[in-house]
Amino acid sequence: MLRTHTCGQLRESEIGEKVILTGWVHRRRDHGGVIFIDLRDRYGLTQIKFDPAINKEAHTKADKLRSEWVVKVEGIVSARPDDMLNEKLKTGKLEIEISNLEVLNTSKTPPFELIEERNVEANESLRLKYRFIDLRRPKLQEMLRVRDEIIRHMREYFHARDFREVQTPILASSSPEGARDWLVPSRIYPGKFYALPQAPQQFKQLLMVGGVDRYFQIAPCFRDEDPRMDRHFGEFYQLDMEMSFVEQDDIFQTMEPLMIELTKKFSRKEIINLQENGRFQQIPWREAMTKYGSDKPDLRFDFEIQPISELVKDCGFGVFANVIEAQGVVHAMKIDSGGEKFSRKDIDELTELAQSKGAKGLAYIVVKEGGKLQSPIVKFLGDVICKKIINKLEAKDGDIIFFGADKWRTVCESLGIVRNECGVRLGLKDSNKAAWLWVTDFPMYDYSEIEEGKIDFAHNPFSMPQGGMKTLEEKDPFEIVAYQFDFVLNGFELTSGAIRNHKPEIMYKAFSIAGYSKEEVDAKFGHMIRAFEFGAPPHGGNAPGIDRLIMVLNDWSSIRDIYAFPKDGQGRDVMLDAPSEVEKKQLDELHIQIKK
Repeated sequence: MLRTHTCGQLRESEIGEKVILTGWVHRRRDHGGVIFIDLRDRYGLTQIKFDPAINKEAHTKADKLRSEWVVKVEGIVSARPDDMLNEKLKTGKLEIEISNLEVLNTSKTPPFELIEERNVEANESLRLKYRFIDLRRPKLQEMLRVRDEIIRHMREYFHARDFREVQTPILASSSPEGARDWLVPSRIYPGKFYALPQAPQQFKQLLMVGGVDRYFQIAPCFRDEDPRMDRHFGEFYQLDMEMSFVEQDDIFQTMEPLMIELTKKFSRKEIINLQENGRFQQIPWREAMTKYGSDKPDLRFDFEIQPISELVKDCGFGVFANVIEAQGVVHAMKIDSGGEKFSRKDIDELTELAQSKGAKGLAYIVVKEGGKLQSPIVKFLGDVICKKIINKLEAKDGDIIFFGADKWRTVCESLGIVRNECGVRLGLKDSNKAAWLWVTDFPMYDYSEIEEGKIDFAHNPFSMPQGGMKTLEEKDPFEIVAYQFDFVLNGFELTSGAIRNHKPEIMYKAFSIAGYSKEEVDAKFGHMIRAFEFGAPPHGGNAPGIDRLIMVLNDWSSIRDIYAFPKDGQGRDVMLDAPSEVEKKQLDELHIQIKK
């Protein structure tokens, strides 16, 4: 090695020793002819000192040093004077008196500041273009360290429980997983395409058929979806796992200890909602939607939504009465202290949020001092009904009650987005708290988002319906519930999972309800059907998103912070200038023509 120690390694016990350090010039200070340099590598900072009285030649060379030059220095470890101690640094009680300096490489002036204490943040586009420089920042070095340790912990956890890590194919076939595929044209088979896997879903099920029994993988997944705050463009990584001969709770009991360990070891958060038996809370999907207006509720704060249709069905307020008559619902939500803290502008902005989810408006009642009610709808509801609502929601002076009146799903989602925003505005999303929960019993079917009036799978088409074939044959499709669940932390969905449908006859029936013929199922999933015909065990699993988990545990503002080389908000790699055009020769080999 070119060095004897790293820049974060030296301690007082090494004072008097001769050492060699290498690194980047982080900061330079000239004090009365003595030059001080903070030398940086991934391990930390060490102050090095060039004193002409100690070595004039080294001091002369040091006078030319500039930010981000790469150097090798040799010198004696000495104690800093008492008035120059830096308690923030592990090496802050010592410095190196340099006797020899070698410049290993020079550097252009960096395009942005790397000294984080100055709090000068370059714009993201510039930082991504020069990501190789941005990665030198301690914050990103810390991110890479945390990510590495979390993945190592995951591997150790599953290996200790007799899981086997298996790498599944990257080049696969296109399948309807719920998102848009990344297609890879075949040179050997003109007009045919591979697809990058959206998830190893089918492969891991086939591993169960193959007798692997307990599988996991740090799996790369690829989806051609628009980028957003909690979803990286194009590619992401998940902790993929599957188990044979299990029921739903076996998966829960396997995953919960891991998430408790990760929360305690890799975040400052306290888990706030463990049950008396030490297990995570479980909420059925319909209850979560009704109470919190979301299938990924943030339980760090309360603000439960309550159905009040029975209270207002005979009121004189036409908006409520007409909705109930049309088989809709009326729900209400009390926001503690909202009446005191929300201005008219806040209420208008919350109304716009509700409308973004399909609501026609957002009725409200403010409970003023002495129980006086302020609202345009009070006169229509009357004193008796208003009092019943106040009592049911246990509203007190200073609170505000919001109302939703529409179809059940619209009311849930519109009040849910209002609830979430109220938590933000009132400062209730405490970064020191972790509220884990399982949302269970997802509906098997929903209306298609693409084709109006068509029934489609609500989530994973390979989930086992609760009740099996009997349920599929006898129940209304929209009442069928699957053995399907989500893992949620602080309002973020971290994983979806399920007990799988492992019986061919149940799979054919499930797909037929969604409009797929037997021939279409065979064409798309013939390999799965064939496998299940040869003794498939009952099995299930899930796949937490590693990047999103790290982001939520550490309260990083964007999932792009979790990647060494991320795409930008428009899905571009500005460092490599990707996507880019390719030569005509490459297109000809793939039998592709570009349609302008």
